[in-house]
Amino acid sequence: MSVTQTGTSRQTGTRIRAWKPLALTAAAVLIGVTLPTAAASPAVATTDAYDDTYYQDAIGKTGPALKDSLHTIISDQTKVSYSAVWNALKATDQDPNNSNNVILLYSGTSRSKSLNGGDTGDWNREHVWAKSHGDFGTSTGPGTDLHHLRPEDVRINSIRGNKDFDNGGSAVSGASGNFTDSNSFEPRDSVKGDVARMILYMAVRYEGDDSWADLEPNDSVTNGTSPYHGRLSVLKQWNDEDPPSAFEENRNEIIYDTYQHNRNPFIDHPEWVEAIW
Repeated sequence: MSVTQTGTSRQTGTRIRAWKPLALTAAAVLIGVTLPTAAASPAVATTDAYDDTYYQDAIGKTGPALKDSLHTIISDQTKVSYSAVWNALKATDQDPNNSNNVILLYSGTSRSKSLNGGDTGDWNREHVWAKSHGDFGTSTGPGTDLHHLRPEDVRINSIRGNKDFDNGGSAVSGASGNFTDSNSFEPRDSVKGDVARMILYMAVRYEGDDSWADLEPNDSVTNGTSPYHGRLSVLKQWNDEDPPSAFEENRNEIIYDTYQHNRNPFIDHPEWVEAIW
């Protein structure tokens, strides 16, 4: 498993790297150690429970055939309204240690479910695939798809804006482990894989055949309002380095069972990222 951790030198203000595990359980303790870089283990399936049913038409395929098959499978979904997203996120992102709170994606903060809104100190609905990247806004469809909508602090959400994802930048105040520059955003280590799998879900779900733009990943961080999101090479690395957590898997189940009745296949089978891209 790759074990990178980012930080900032107090003496120079220059970003430095130490080493720690990226994928941790809620009870894990972060211990900084100095070790040589380790190659990320290849992504492996987290469950095969749906292979004989939900994914039966995708099993054994690779490349464009796998992507096409998954698109057909996950496009069969129940859509939710943008107003309904508020209550849905209170269920999908509930703090496992405090049922009155949600966990914010980038900051990792546990915050009261009642503090949803647009004021300072509130949390709002972060579109991980930035809604301007495809011009879908908050319309029912890609703008309300729970598989890429997460709670986040209003201020941190604004800092991320519509930037592509990449490594690098300056530390984000109030959100330890996050970094940003003029055109990219790097989330904290323990949700890097979450971000990658959400972006790649969107690229498979929305292929331009349902009145929305054909969303695709690329290796750019200057996509602006184009229907692309980057950086693909980094997202693939994050997928391997930060495997699906119990929180992410539980979230997938809630969306499938209660709300949209479709799944993010890259949570169940993160190895499919490499099989397609």
